Amino acid sequence: GGVGKTTLAQLVYNDEKVEEYFDFKVWVCVSEDFDVVRVTKSLLESVVRNTPSATSKVWESDNLDILRVELKKNSREKRFLFVLDDLWNDNYNDWDELVSPLIDGKPGSSVIITTRQEKVAEMAKTFPIYKLYPLSHEDCWSILSKHALENDEYHDSKNIALEEIGRKIARKCGGLPLAL
Repeated sequence: GGVGKTTLAQLVYNDEKVEEYFDFKVWVCVSEDFDVVRVTKSLLESVVRNTPSATSKVWESDNLDILRVELKKNSREKRFLFVLDDLWNDNYNDWDELVSPLIDGKPGSSVIITTRQEKVAEMAKTFPIYKLYPLSHEDCWSILSKHALENDEYHDSKNIALEEIGRKIARKCGGLPLAL
Protein backbone atom coordinates (compact mmCIF):
# COMPACT_ATOMS: atom_id res chain seq x y z
CA GLY A 1 0.00 0.00 0.00
CA GLY A 2 1.08 3.54 -0.74
CA VAL A 3 3.44 2.77 -3.62
CA GLY A 4 1.25 4.68 -6.10
CA LYS A 5 -0.97 2.13 -7.85
CA THR A 6 -4.17 4.15 -7.55
CA THR A 7 -2.39 7.41 -8.33
CA LEU A 8 -0.94 5.95 -11.52
CA ALA A 9 -4.34 4.56 -12.55
CA GLN A 10 -5.88 8.02 -11.87
CA LEU A 11 -3.30 9.67 -14.10
CA VAL A 12 -4.18 7.29 -16.93
CA TYR A 13 -7.93 7.58 -16.30
CA ASN A 14 -7.86 11.40 -16.31
CA ASP A 15 -5.51 11.81 -19.27
CA GLU A 16 -6.95 13.92 -22.09
CA LYS A 17 -6.02 11.36 -24.78
CA VAL A 18 -7.74 8.61 -22.80
CA GLU A 19 -10.85 10.79 -22.54
CA GLU A 20 -10.94 11.20 -26.32
CA TYR A 21 -10.26 7.53 -27.09
CA PHE A 22 -13.03 5.87 -25.05
CA ASP A 23 -16.80 6.23 -25.44
CA PHE A 24 -17.03 6.14 -21.66
CA LYS A 25 -14.94 5.37 -18.59
CA VAL A 26 -15.95 3.96 -15.22
CA TRP A 27 -14.03 3.82 -11.94
CA VAL A 28 -15.12 1.37 -9.24
CA CYS A 29 -13.45 0.97 -5.84
CA VAL A 30 -13.60 -2.74 -5.11
CA SER A 31 -11.65 -3.22 -1.83
CA GLU A 32 -11.42 -6.36 0.26
CA ASP A 33 -15.16 -6.95 0.43
CA PHE A 34 -15.51 -8.17 -3.16
CA ASP A 35 -19.12 -8.72 -4.16
CA VAL A 36 -19.77 -9.51 -7.83
CA VAL A 37 -23.33 -8.18 -7.62
CA ARG A 38 -22.23 -4.88 -6.03
CA VAL A 39 -19.39 -4.31 -8.50
CA THR A 40 -21.57 -5.28 -11.49
CA LYS A 41 -24.27 -2.88 -10.27
CA SER A 42 -21.71 -0.08 -9.93
CA LEU A 43 -20.42 -0.71 -13.45
CA LEU A 44 -23.92 -0.90 -14.90
CA GLU A 45 -25.12 2.23 -13.12
CA SER A 46 -22.16 4.22 -14.44
CA VAL A 47 -22.50 2.80 -17.95
CA VAL A 48 -26.21 3.67 -18.09
CA ARG A 49 -25.46 7.15 -16.70
CA ASN A 50 -22.96 7.62 -19.55
CA THR A 51 -25.33 6.34 -22.25
CA PRO A 52 -27.90 9.01 -23.15
CA SER A 53 -30.31 6.56 -24.81
CA ALA A 54 -30.39 4.18 -21.82
CA THR A 55 -33.14 4.66 -19.25
CA SER A 56 -33.05 1.32 -17.46
CA LYS A 57 -33.08 1.17 -13.66
CA VAL A 58 -32.30 -2.55 -13.74
CA TRP A 59 -29.22 -2.04 -11.52
CA GLU A 60 -31.65 -1.87 -8.60
CA SER A 61 -32.03 -5.64 -9.00
CA ASP A 62 -29.93 -8.13 -7.02
CA ASN A 63 -30.24 -10.77 -9.74
CA LEU A 64 -26.70 -11.19 -11.12
CA ASP A 65 -27.91 -12.70 -14.40
CA ILE A 66 -30.16 -9.70 -15.12
CA LEU A 67 -27.38 -7.28 -14.19
CA ARG A 68 -24.87 -9.07 -16.43
CA VAL A 69 -27.26 -9.10 -19.41
CA GLU A 70 -27.91 -5.36 -19.01
CA LEU A 71 -24.21 -4.60 -18.61
CA LYS A 72 -23.45 -6.56 -21.77
CA LYS A 73 -26.27 -4.86 -23.68
CA ASN A 74 -25.21 -1.36 -22.60
CA SER A 75 -21.48 -1.80 -23.17
CA ARG A 76 -21.73 -3.73 -26.46
CA GLU A 77 -20.14 -2.00 -29.43
CA LYS A 78 -18.73 0.77 -27.25
CA ARG A 79 -15.10 1.38 -26.43
CA PHE A 80 -14.85 1.57 -22.66
CA LEU A 81 -12.27 1.86 -19.92
CA PHE A 82 -13.13 0.26 -16.59
CA VAL A 83 -10.83 0.71 -13.60
CA LEU A 84 -11.32 -1.73 -10.75
CA ASP A 85 -9.33 -0.16 -7.95
CA ASP A 86 -7.98 -2.13 -4.98
CA LEU A 87 -9.05 -5.62 -6.06
CA TRP A 88 -8.22 -8.32 -3.51
CA ASN A 89 -10.29 -11.30 -4.67
CA ASP A 90 -8.22 -13.92 -6.51
CA ASN A 91 -11.13 -16.30 -7.20
CA TYR A 92 -11.14 -16.94 -10.95
CA ASN A 93 -14.87 -17.78 -11.05
CA ASP A 94 -15.76 -14.42 -9.47
CA TRP A 95 -13.48 -12.64 -11.94
CA ASP A 96 -14.99 -14.51 -14.89
CA GLU A 97 -18.53 -13.66 -13.76
CA LEU A 98 -17.57 -10.01 -13.51
CA VAL A 99 -15.81 -9.59 -16.87
CA SER A 100 -17.68 -12.02 -19.13
CA PRO A 101 -20.36 -9.43 -20.04
CA LEU A 102 -17.59 -7.13 -21.27
CA ILE A 103 -16.31 -9.40 -24.04
CA ASP A 104 -18.42 -7.72 -26.74
CA GLY A 105 -16.95 -4.27 -26.14
CA LYS A 106 -15.50 -2.47 -29.12
CA PRO A 107 -11.85 -3.36 -29.89
CA GLY A 108 -9.59 -1.24 -27.71
CA SER A 109 -11.83 -1.52 -24.66
CA SER A 110 -9.77 -1.99 -21.52
CA VAL A 111 -10.04 -3.02 -17.89
CA ILE A 112 -7.35 -1.86 -15.48
CA ILE A 113 -7.10 -3.38 -12.03
CA THR A 114 -5.02 -2.16 -9.14
CA THR A 115 -4.08 -4.66 -6.47
CA ARG A 116 -1.52 -5.26 -3.75
CA GLN A 117 -1.44 -8.98 -4.48
CA GLU A 118 0.41 -10.41 -7.46
CA LYS A 119 -1.80 -13.53 -7.44
CA VAL A 120 -4.82 -11.28 -8.14
CA ALA A 121 -3.06 -9.77 -11.16
CA GLU A 122 -2.03 -13.22 -12.35
CA MET A 123 -5.61 -14.49 -11.98
CA ALA A 124 -6.78 -11.86 -14.51
CA LYS A 125 -4.34 -13.53 -16.96
CA THR A 126 -5.23 -11.50 -20.03
CA PHE A 127 -3.58 -8.29 -18.86
CA PRO A 128 0.12 -7.48 -18.70
CA ILE A 129 1.19 -6.86 -15.11
CA TYR A 130 2.90 -3.55 -14.41
CA LYS A 131 4.61 -3.68 -11.02
CA LEU A 132 5.39 -0.57 -9.03
CA TYR A 133 8.34 -0.60 -6.69
CA PRO A 134 9.31 1.61 -3.76
CA LEU A 135 11.31 4.71 -4.63
CA SER A 136 15.04 5.04 -4.05
CA HIS A 137 16.24 6.97 -0.97
CA GLU A 138 17.38 9.82 -3.23
CA ASP A 139 13.98 10.02 -4.97
CA CYS A 140 12.29 9.99 -1.57
CA TRP A 141 14.46 12.85 -0.39
CA SER A 142 13.74 14.79 -3.57
CA ILE A 143 9.96 14.46 -3.07
CA LEU A 144 10.12 15.24 0.64
CA SER A 145 12.34 18.29 0.21
CA LYS A 146 10.20 19.57 -2.65
CA HIS A 147 6.98 19.33 -0.65
CA ALA A 148 8.20 20.09 2.86
CA LEU A 149 10.74 22.74 1.99
CA GLU A 150 9.21 23.91 -1.31
CA ASN A 151 12.55 23.25 -2.98
CA ASP A 152 13.87 20.11 -4.67
CA GLU A 153 17.46 21.43 -4.62
CA TYR A 154 17.87 22.05 -0.88
CA HIS A 155 21.55 22.55 -0.20
CA ASP A 156 22.26 25.28 2.29
CA SER A 157 25.38 25.13 4.41
CA LYS A 158 23.49 26.73 7.33
CA ASN A 159 20.86 23.98 7.32
CA ILE A 160 22.92 20.80 7.00
CA ALA A 161 21.35 19.47 10.21
CA LEU A 162 17.87 20.07 8.79
CA GLU A 163 18.79 18.22 5.61
CA GLU A 164 20.15 15.28 7.64
CA ILE A 165 16.89 15.05 9.57
CA GLY A 166 14.90 15.25 6.34
CA ARG A 167 16.95 12.48 4.76
CA LYS A 168 16.37 10.26 7.83
CA ILE A 169 12.64 10.91 7.58
CA ALA A 170 12.74 10.09 3.85
CA ARG A 171 14.48 6.77 4.59
CA LYS A 172 11.88 5.89 7.23
CA CYS A 173 9.11 6.30 4.66
CA GLY A 174 10.36 3.10 3.04
CA GLY A 175 10.16 4.37 -0.53
CA LEU A 176 6.39 4.90 -0.36
CA PRO A 177 5.17 8.10 -2.04
CA LEU A 178 1.99 8.10 0.07
CA ALA A 179 4.04 8.16 3.28
CA LEU A 180 6.19 10.97 1.90
